[in-house]
Amino acid sequence: MRRTTATMKVLTLLAKAGVEDRLWGRRICQLTNLGPGSVYPILERLEREGFVRGYRETEAPSGRPRRRYYELTRDGRLELAEAHATSVRATNGARRSTSFGWAP
Repeated sequence: MRRTTATMKVLTLLAKAGVEDRLWGRRICQLTNLGPGSVYPILERLEREGFVRGYRETEAPSGRPRRRYYELTRDGRLELAEAHATSVRATNGARRSTSFGWAP
């Protein structure tokens, strides 16, 4: 998986969503401050990779089309945890480094 900042924003939002918090594409755009040209391709890619599951509303509400909701899968949660662990290791490694190969 490509771990871009935008992808991590979407994964993190989906991970924080409660059981009752159903998230659809436009709402994800609003909450992440990302445009639809970024969010929808990310969701499609994550769904293909098995990290996100998308499903449609069962009933068509009046006045708008049925929404497609997204939720993080078990594999998506594992991937997010691994990405977070990798980021922490990289940050800790950078903090431990006190020499950049040159002397003042």
